[in-house]
Amino acid sequence: MPFYLESYWLQIGLFAMAAAIGAIGLNLLSGGAGQLSLGHAFFLAVGAYGYAWLAGEPGPGLPAPLALVLAVCLAGVAGGVFSPVSGRVRGIYLGVATLALVFVGHHVMLNAEPVTGGYNGRSVAPFELGGFSFTSSDPELLVLGVPFGAEERLWYLALVLLAFAWFTARNILRGRPGRALAAVRDSEVAAAVMGVPVARYRSAAFVVSSMYAGLSGALIGLAFRRVVPDYFGLALSIDYLAMIVIGGLGSVAGAVAGAAFVTMLPLVMARYADVLPVVDAPGSGGSSVGPTEAARYLYGAAIILILRYAPGGLVGLFRRAPRAAPGGSGTARRAGPPDGNDPAPRHVPNAAESKESTS
Repeated sequence: MPFYLESYWLQIGLFAMAAAIGAIGLNLLSGGAGQLSLGHAFFLAVGAYGYAWLAGEPGPGLPAPLALVLAVCLAGVAGGVFSPVSGRVRGIYLGVATLALVFVGHHVMLNAEPVTGGYNGRSVAPFELGGFSFTSSDPELLVLGVPFGAEERLWYLALVLLAFAWFTARNILRGRPGRALAAVRDSEVAAAVMGVPVARYRSAAFVVSSMYAGLSGALIGLAFRRVVPDYFGLALSIDYLAMIVIGGLGSVAGAVAGAAFVTMLPLVMARYADVLPVVDAPGSGGSSVGPTEAARYLYGAAIILILRYAPGGLVGLFRRAPRAAPGGSGTARRAGPPDGNDPAPRHVPNAAESKESTS
């Protein structure tokens, strides 16, 4: 896509991929372990500000890859500090407990000026790998006649990180930890009877989800090139909950689809606000709603429709869609063995055979 799309659309895709990483982490917690968290924005902020401080000035000025890894680990440590609460509290009580993290984090971001920059935030140092800078002109790069600026370079960095996050999450859900989390989600009593340490798995899910959020926050900081406290508020946590509900709880692909929908919708509406009937362009001061508010109305309605008619989300709708037969008839094939052949008819014993087997 960097060879065909302009910078605006690349930025939209970059924000969507960054949000998808955080949505995958929240889906591991909510869809995998059945835990409700309203504090996801806090761990996004830890990752974003952690990278900005570790890689920038003032700060240690560490190499960008090391700063990125340490920022993710820092978000995991923050989740580990909170994990005793997440291991013993569940449901709406955990949601209220994590809600406190958002308000505490916002207060810290406003007052810890040497690290966060206070109300105005702080700039984010560009990512560098092996002397190659992910900026517009250092060094100048031309690929097949297409100039590769910051958006084009960060696009591929985000794509690699998203692929890594997707692969890791699928392995977690399909392996033994995923089966244990599913057992905890479905019935904690049954999981404990089967020998699953419930509190430990719930705490571990919270820590892993926090690390995903930290990686997402660092990538969002690289995309925005600046982090400010007001971005990491309660509305951002609700947006991430909307992503996993719209995409489909417990599905990695659903988290990515929901993140793309929720992230791209307000940006696309802002781009085409001039031609939409009830949407005003940003900063126009008209009587209609802005693109951000209109987008929230739309995906709020999407949540209601999905909860009512498609609880499995967008991925559930895709899986339920009938698939056409290879011949193009449009009718579903009859289920059979993996090789596609029709199963042999089962032999039904007659009355004499039944009497003989009984005797």
